[in-house]
Parts: sequence; C-alpha cells; structure tokens
Amino acid sequence: MQEEQVITQHKLTGGCLCGAIRYCIDGEPFDADYCHCRLCQQQTGAPVSAWMDFKVGQVQWLEGQVKEFASSDTVRRGFCAECGSTLTFRHTEYPDYLTLSIASLDNPESVSPNYHIYTSSALDWHRIEDSLPRYVKGRSD
Repeated sequence: MQEEQVITQHKLTGGCLCGAIRYCIDGEPFDADYCHCRLCQQQTGAPVSAWMDFKVGQVQWLEGQVKEFASSDTVRRGFCAECGSTLTFRHTEYPDYLTLSIASLDNPESVSPNYHIYTSSALDWHRIEDSLPRYVKGRSD
C-alpha cells in the first residue's frame, strides 16, 4: 500500500487598515528587509519600513485595488485610496517581482526581515539593535 503524500502550501493573508483591500499569497517570500530610506520614511510616517518580496504570480488580490504613486521614474508605491495604508513597492525594471509591507499581513510575526538597507538615512534616535547585516545603500549598490 502506497502512502499518500500531502503537501500543504504556506498561505499568507493581509490587507489594509479599513479592509477595502485584501490579498492572499501562496508560499514564502524570497526575501525580506528593513528599509531606512527617506522615501519609505515619508511614505509610511515611520522611521523604518519592513518589506517582503514575492514573484507577482504568488500574490492574489481578493478585494479592492491598490492605488499607486510614482515616487521616481522606476518606482511605484501602492496604498489603499480609502484609508491610506502602505501596501506595495513595485520597481518597474523588475516586472516579475512585487514587494509588500510586512505590517500589512494579518499575522506580521510570520515573516522576519533578513537585513537593513539605506542605513545612511537611519534616524539617529532609532537605534538598530539586532545583528542583521546592514547596507549603507541598497544591497547591490
């Protein structure tokens, strides 16, 4: 008698503060980071943002539609038009990838960042106290 293998797919769910936008993700992120850049600080109103990276095909939008703002020639920052929640970061030169805010997850404890980027913009009063790798700019800069 052959044993049946059951493979369970990891699913992450999340959305905006008001519930107008909901998403579901199949699988784990391929990367995750803390970003200390000024644009993320201004977008979120926080000293640091936590992001997770997926292939576009992993993300399914269940309700609502993300509104995007072009913060540069190549970057689109997504948010809920109703409540303003920060949701996505999309680099137009990498159309197969989508970055989502870890804080927008229903269970944000399920994903942890792996490193810090743009620490040159980190605010002096916000101390980085973990031992994760730190990059003055992006990891590839």
